[in-house]
Amino acid sequence: MGSESSRDHLMKLLEPVVATAGLDLEDVTVTRAGKRSLLRVVVDKDGGVTLDDIAEVSQGVSDALDADDSMGQSPYTLEVSSPGVDRPLTEPRHWRRAAKRLVKAELRDGGLVEGRIRGADESSVEIDVDGALRRIDYQDLTRGRVQVEFRRFEDEEDDLDDTGDEG
Repeated sequence: MGSESSRDHLMKLLEPVVATAGLDLEDVTVTRAGKRSLLRVVVDKDGGVTLDDIAEVSQGVSDALDADDSMGQSPYTLEVSSPGVDRPLTEPRHWRRAAKRLVKAELRDGGLVEGRIRGADESSVEIDVDGALRRIDYQDLTRGRVQVEFRRFEDEEDDLDDTGDEG
């Protein structure tokens, strides 16, 4: 079985297992290192993934792999994690989950947009670009990336008192 068909098989096998736990299967990769392999399963959900979610999914994935023998007889290490900040935003759910985050988005026409996500639905994302709201259809985007911030937007709001002034 080739690596792409192996990945496709693992995605089809594991997607229902992950969905049963209320999560989305974002990616599956197998990296071979000598006689061992590393199977990395990336999961996510609205509101973020907890350690309990990871534990539940890890057990379900392990059971499914044992029953299917997808990994063969070679030893492997199973790693279940949530996506890192460097994951590209390519699906509507990625944009929705990044609400209030600062992003940089590449446009199909070659342009670039940088701003804070104010909202997202199934067809477009609304980004605050220097105080002006801009709605962009996903078909006009190639991808986006969350920008690392040392002080998050919520922290800035917490510093303001009820009048909107720093107190």
